[in-house]
Amino acid sequence: MNETSQTPPQVSYGELARFFLRFSLTAFGGPVAHLALAEEQIVVRRKWLTREHYLDLIAATNLIPGPNSTEVMIHVGYMLRGIPGAVVAGACFIGPAFLLTLVLSVLYVSTGGIPQVESILWGIKPVIVAIIANVGYRLIRSALDTRALWILFAACLVAIVVLNVHEVIVMMAAGVIYGAYRARPKVISPMILIPPLYGVGRGLGGGDYSLRLFAQPLLQAAQTIPVSLFDIFFYFLKIGSVLFGSGYVLFAYIQQDVVNGFKWLTPQQLLDAIAIGQITPGPVSTTTAVIGYIIAGIPGAFAASLGIFLPSFVLVILTAPLIPKMRQNAFLGGFLSGVNAGVIAAILVTLADLAWASIRTVDGAALSPVAVLVMLGALLLLLRTKINPTWLILAGGIIGLVAGLL
Repeated sequence: MNETSQTPPQVSYGELARFFLRFSLTAFGGPVAHLALAEEQIVVRRKWLTREHYLDLIAATNLIPGPNSTEVMIHVGYMLRGIPGAVVAGACFIGPAFLLTLVLSVLYVSTGGIPQVESILWGIKPVIVAIIANVGYRLIRSALDTRALWILFAACLVAIVVLNVHEVIVMMAAGVIYGAYRARPKVISPMILIPPLYGVGRGLGGGDYSLRLFAQPLLQAAQTIPVSLFDIFFYFLKIGSVLFGSGYVLFAYIQQDVVNGFKWLTPQQLLDAIAIGQITPGPVSTTTAVIGYIIAGIPGAFAASLGIFLPSFVLVILTAPLIPKMRQNAFLGGFLSGVNAGVIAAILVTLADLAWASIRTVDGAALSPVAVLVMLGALLLLLRTKINPTWLILAGGIIGLVAGLL
């Protein structure tokens, strides 16, 4: 019998809940760190799964949309106790982080004008940019490993920056194109990677309208009527249904839609929301709770969080029995690689916008040498050492607080 197919041990719902509640409160450092910490606890210490089985779950989450680390935890619960276990594991991993984020959101909105709070968040923002830049750098090194992927990556950049194509469309199109290329390598030339993106972008009249069909109906509604809880829930449900990779990719969508398109947040509010999400442990995607709270209070926080995480539960439960076949399929493997190329392009575009906002003074009036040094120093440490990003976030907050008192 293959080691990955061995029957997992019997784990009670109480054990499952206690573990993930504790784990949620200590899972700092982002999705990659979450997966490493969970491997130590689930595989090495508790022996709930074999290492091979655990790695299979990680691979499977890369083939479906949703925040990776959250979906792995839901997968673990499913493997141990079926659908109820998936719900328990996912809810207990998300719940404590959501509540902590909500508390900080309330404090931010109610006391955001206090200089100390603004200063702490101001010091954290450059560190966040450095973390995202480090994620993008590592993705480029690992994901763009062929000439065809580099061509596709360049085409995605052109589509987003020049043709103003929505990131969701770019990523999905890139996945389909490269999946087809990988499945039929002798028929499809790498040069097919460029014309489809260009042709579709111009095919319906060009300009801003073409290739934004996916987001345009909601965008038009948001510009003409007040934001409702359904608007918030539906938008994040849609994003949760197409969000590939780690929670950091979420920021690319939010920057283009919630900030630039819908005008629900300002760029500064987005950076503050990301900062609050980074302060707390657990899934990076709990940042949506901050966004929902800023827009519509506590009901908005619940609506945004339910929308972003609900697809993960549904997709994990539906695809868990198909993991072996998914991993062996040539098209799905190519689809993932293509989506990753689009993800990297979206991250780099968003990174440029966030970096410019993060290196300004607290009032946004001028460039801040201190913020620039914090961003570059944090990025250097992330690239050259194995430092936990949580310590850098803490250091950034202390630097911001000191700078605000001077």
